[in-house]
Parts: sequence; C-alpha cells; structure tokens
Amino acid sequence: MNEAQRQASDWLSGQYEAMEKLLQSLVDTDSNSYDKAGVDAVGELLAAQLLADGISIERIPVEGFGDVLLAELPGGSGKPVLLLGHRDTVFPKGTTSARGYTKDAELAYGPGVADMKGGLVLNCFALKALKRIGPLPFPVQILYTGDEEIGSASARVHIEKYARQARAVLNPEPGRASGNVVSARKGGATLIIEVSGRAAHSGVNHADGASAIQALAHKVIKLHALTNYAAGITTNVGLISGGTSSNTVAPSATAKLDVRFVELRQWDEILAAVQAIVAEEELPGTSARLLEATTFLPMEARHSTELLSIYQGLAQELGFSVEGEFTGGCADSGFTASLGIPTLCGLGPVGGKVHTDREYLELDTLVPRGQALVATILALGDG
Repeated sequence: MNEAQRQASDWLSGQYEAMEKLLQSLVDTDSNSYDKAGVDAVGELLAAQLLADGISIERIPVEGFGDVLLAELPGGSGKPVLLLGHRDTVFPKGTTSARGYTKDAELAYGPGVADMKGGLVLNCFALKALKRIGPLPFPVQILYTGDEEIGSASARVHIEKYARQARAVLNPEPGRASGNVVSARKGGATLIIEVSGRAAHSGVNHADGASAIQALAHKVIKLHALTNYAAGITTNVGLISGGTSSNTVAPSATAKLDVRFVELRQWDEILAAVQAIVAEEELPGTSARLLEATTFLPMEARHSTELLSIYQGLAQELGFSVEGEFTGGCADSGFTASLGIPTLCGLGPVGGKVHTDREYLELDTLVPRGQALVATILALGDG
C-alpha cells in the first residue's frame, strides 16, 4: 500500500467503536422501503456524520419513497469513484421496537444489519477517512438511495446518471457468508400477467363463459418452459389469483412471474418470448396483458475483473483473502455494470441470513472491509 492508503487504514483501525455505534443507530431505525419517513431518518443519521466532517450533502427529493442523498468529497479533475448504498430494508415498520439491535461476542443482529446498514457505515467511514488524508486526485461520491428492496424504481435514474460519469462503482452490499465479494449477479424482473375472460354460471350456462384461470394455466406452462438452466435463465410463476367463486367461470386471473438471467443480451430475448406467450389467445373470449413491475439488470463478471484483482491484492496486504462470487440475487450494481462501468459488489461487512429474523453481521469485519474499500478507492487514481 502507498502512504495515503496506510494513513487511511491506520485511522480506520481506531474507529471500531464509532462504526459500531453508528451501525446500532441505523439498525434501530425502521426503514422499510414504503416507510419514507424511516428511510429519510436513516439518511439524516448518515448526513449528520458526514456534515460533521465538512463533507457536502445534496438531497434529491423523491415523492413517496426515501430521498436520494449525494455525498461528495471534492478532488482533482479525474472522473469520480461512486459508492452505492440503499437505506431501505424489507422489514415492516415497528420491527425494531420488537427486535432491535443486539450482539454477542462475534455477531451483531437486527433488521437490515447486513443488508445493508453495515455497508452504509462503511461508505460513511470511507469518506471520513479520505477526508483526513488530504487532497484527492478525483472526487469520491456516495449515492444513498431508498427503494432498492422493491426494485429501485425511483433511484435507478439517479444511479445511472452518476454512474455514467464515474471511473468505477463500488457497492458495499453484504459480503458473502463465505467472506467473498460479489463479482457477478443475475438480472431479474417481476412481471405481472393479467388475464380477462367472461363470467358464467358454471352449472347453468358453463358454455357461455371463458375461463381466465384456464387461459392463465396454459400460459404458466409455456412460461415455465422458458427456463434454461444451462444458460442461467429461470422463470417462476410464484403467485396466482383469480375468479370470484367456485361455481362461476372465472372472469379474471392474475399471475406474478419472476425471471432471472445472467447476461444483458438475454433480457430482450426473454421479454420478447414472454410477450408472445401473453399475447397468444389461449381460449376464445379471453385476452391478456403484461405489466412490468420491477427490473434489475445483471452484473456481468467481465465488468468486475480488474477491480476484483485490485481488491484481492489489497485485502491480502490487510491480512484477509477473498474470491469473487456469483450470486442469483439482484442489486443496483447491475444497473451500473450494464452501462459498461467497472463495478464490484459485496464489499460490505460479512453477513448472512438476510431478510430473516436471524440476519447477522460479523463485527470483526467492519474495520478490515472498510480499510480494503478505502485502499481500493485510492488505488484507482491512475484511471
């Protein structure tokens, strides 16, 4: 490591208590994706930390969801490094009053402790460390968003805007339970299929009806047939609703389809195939339409190769080793990688069992993962 990296690392080595204190405050603040006030409250906790160190914050208002916060350390004329972090969690408002932050000798527990409030702490302390080592050759930005757990519909435009201007994107989503970082992710989409039919009494005039449920059943079989394990493509209709009573030919039916894919080029092909299936008339008197609820783009490994190599070398110097890991889960890093911007994910503290009441974070990874994050940022000065 160079002198700047060593200085930042040395400062972070004394910040464990402060990092854990902030983590507890964040975890003990409810911030479900649909709880704008809670998500914004998490943002205020982070903003207070950064503003106290003279780091500028811009608030970008968002209607109905948490505002976007842009924190920035100025630097030279080079393209900035962009850090991502989502402040929302999957846990309902009120969860923290029943099950707040706790810890034992090794692990911290609580709603969102790993996904991704630990990563929010790392981002915050990365800028605090960089602030202390003097002028930077390029700006460093954090984009704190508020609706990742429900697809980043409000945040995506801002993520892509700032990513297009960046030399690299680093996302401290939770480190894998194995200790690895994330070098590739699947893309995914939730699609809604609405089928309309014609109601009729199933005993008196059955033939006059056109069952939306029957039409949907045919479509489900065809949709599931799009799964191709060898290509990394899966389709799953996980929710179905429809009809009004057992003795009425169903006038309507709805399905939610989850699609996962590995490469960006696959998405257009899959979507076209789904559209064709939805458009096909399965039964006379029925019709269907397709709605797109959420879409995450994939993070292809080719966009993380160089960053992974840099991170691995620095982690080794700091006393731990990591590999790049592929995951079927989606994240905002897919949006940035799909723009062709070098992107590395899973850089947060190591954790696991996310989205459950057993979610945990390994406390002894807070400092070293923070040190590796800052060292990686500083290693990008030649880009």
